[in-house]
Amino acid sequence: MSSSTQNARQAQEALDSNHSQSPLQPIRTNPSPVSQAARHIHPVLLLAVFAFGFDSLVSDPISSMRSALPIAIVVQAAYAFLCLPVIGSQASKASRKPRPGEKKTGADGPRSNMFVAAFLSLLLSIFISPLFHVAMVLCGAPMLTHIPHTFLCALHLSILTLFPVFYVRGSESPSWLAVSSFRAPFDETFGGLVGGVVGAWLGAFPIPLDWDREWQKWPVPILCGVYAGYVVGKVIGGSLVFGKKF
Repeated sequence: MSSSTQNARQAQEALDSNHSQSPLQPIRTNPSPVSQAARHIHPVLLLAVFAFGFDSLVSDPISSMRSALPIAIVVQAAYAFLCLPVIGSQASKASRKPRPGEKKTGADGPRSNMFVAAFLSLLLSIFISPLFHVAMVLCGAPMLTHIPHTFLCALHLSILTLFPVFYVRGSESPSWLAVSSFRAPFDETFGGLVGGVVGAWLGAFPIPLDWDREWQKWPVPILCGVYAGYVVGKVIGGSLVFGKKF
């Protein structure tokens, strides 16, 4: 009897160990018709808002980026609420099997966590934006001039790319280790992060070209690359390369 009990305990420990070491799973968007419709409207809305304010961005980058930031936050929050499973919900843990004796989350659990998760995701995104600012400076952005330009651009990059990832994955170290090392599987959130960062880097290429255009001034092409790259990465990550890794 004691031997069988010990074997059962060892089997349970092995199961728990395998569960804790399970690979990171891609995040699927909510399957409801409203969620799927919002998922396709979201990138179009982002690009439309950006295109509408492009002339203002060229003429007055600081005021334009400051005015557009609340809009970007509202759009990203609405996208998260409608389309993405909040961290801790059953939808975000589709591959997770409940442990013996573990209580299932009630139907109101994820909904009650949505606003808390969104608020914390926003705070974390804003908190990390100075790191994007430093990265931009290290990649060639003006260090002693255009500081508000660079910081607002970094804020937009952070809100677009990091907010959805924090919303679905939280701040757990294993998840972010995989994300930061580009070992996470592609989905809409991770694809948007990769696309936004790559887009910001590609957006710097027109700046030194001798075209003498107003839109070439810092950080207009960078922000163009951020928005375009985020949308492209989000769409591709959620479709063509979903579940794949680098």
